[in-house]
This record gives sequence, structure tokens and C-alpha cells, in this order.
Amino acid sequence: MTTENEGMKAPSRPHKLIIESKSRAIVTGVEDVDSFNENEVIFLTSMGMMTLIGQDLHISKLNLEDGQLVIDGTIECADYADHDEMRHKKGFFKKL
Repeated sequence: MTTENEGMKAPSRPHKLIIESKSRAIVTGVEDVDSFNENEVIFLTSMGMMTLIGQDLHISKLNLEDGQLVIDGTIECADYADHDEMRHKKGFFKKL
């Protein structure tokens, strides 16, 4: 017996993003952190690549075993992007 959702792969970990008063982001389903600095944190979640942009950002908690990431600072933007799409964009800007 086949089901309609059989071809869809479920995320390995549940993903959730909570932003508290633009000063703290709590993210679950985190699989890896790609890069970070005080203005940007790029990481992989079970739902794809994600970027948080802001000011004075710092990682106050990272537990990859539990898939949890907590970022403090002034959060201005949260963006999801497909990993292949990000690689393509970097290649495009590299050519300019």
C-alpha cells in the first residue's frame, strides 16, 4: 500500500524559530553552524540553510546533539535559502 506522503522526506529534527523582542533567537532543528560574526549567523537546519542578520550578535548556546541554537543581539532579519541556491549566488557575485 502506498500513501500520498510516501515520497516526502520528513525533517530529521523538528525545526522551530522563536524571536523574542528582536533581542534573542531560539532555533531548534539546527544541524551545523556554517559561519558567524557580530552581524550575521549562517547555519543549517533540518529545513535548509538559514541566515540571521543583525547587530552585536553572539551565540549564547549551541548544542548540536539537541539541535538547539540561541543567539543574542539585535535581530533585524531571518532568511531561509536553499543550500544550492546560496552556492549559485556566491558564484554569481564572485564573477562580478
